[in-house]
Amino acid sequence: METFKIEVQEFLSRIVEIEAKNIDEAILRLKEMYNSEEIVLDNEDFVTSEIEEFKD
Repeated sequence: METFKIEVQEFLSRIVEIEAKNIDEAILRLKEMYNSEEIVLDNEDFVTSEIEEFKD
């Protein structure tokens, strides 16, 4: 019997409305919120999953 490495990936996504002067500022604010764990994606943000052979 052989052993196989299989990778499972889950994809989460959330749309967040950010008030800012421009898109760069909005992205920076969101990154700061995400890094400080003000935004935490969870099972309600699940979009899809993929399962495929893992290749080294």
